[in-house]
Amino acid sequence: MSIRIAAILIATGSLAAASLPVRAVEAFTAQYQASAMGMLGDGQMSITSQGNNRWQYTLTVKNQLVDLSQKTIFDEQKGWLRPISSSDVSRLLVKKKAVNANFDWARNQATWTGDVKPERAGPVALKPGDMDALLVNLALVRDVAAGKPLNYRMVENGSVKTMSYQVAGKEKITVGGQSRDATKVVRTSGNKQTIVWVVANMPVPARILQREDGQDSIDLQVKAWH
Repeated sequence: MSIRIAAILIATGSLAAASLPVRAVEAFTAQYQASAMGMLGDGQMSITSQGNNRWQYTLTVKNQLVDLSQKTIFDEQKGWLRPISSSDVSRLLVKKKAVNANFDWARNQATWTGDVKPERAGPVALKPGDMDALLVNLALVRDVAAGKPLNYRMVENGSVKTMSYQVAGKEKITVGGQSRDATKVVRTSGNKQTIVWVVANMPVPARILQREDGQDSIDLQVKAWH
């Protein structure tokens, strides 16, 4: 069993919005209040430069029951956030799981090592535009701002998933003690639902809520950022 912040989500927008330039990747850190398995804790999302057009996007969530760390190294190709490698380490109670992914764009294939079943090790064929779950978060924020369709092909855990998200309107949310306008985006798949709130000029989601069987499973809400 593992806990994972999955890809977070057909939007409509004016032609003017659709023509907005792609936002450049910038270093960023956000602190979150994190609720997982019914217990409060802390979370953090950060984007840090690795030099040579490479970046690291990191997500951590920690409380007394859960310790989760996800990292993706990526570069940018004409607005496409292209994964290079990723690591996913999770601890749930006393059980620990570690999985590493390698995205080989010379061979157009992805492979996985670590605590993975043989049928999940790959290789999986890659296509231009493919991303992992973390990068879908960043692409989502960009695409909401630009009024673009929220359709993605996510490569994770030895498989490929196509995802489409729906804009569910505008809401006021509290970010860092201030009321901010946010775009609410929703994806439902079977008994699971992911709801994301996107705030203008914030390159990562302001809030991510994952629900399963109608119950909240993970809830991340920004407290501060810089």
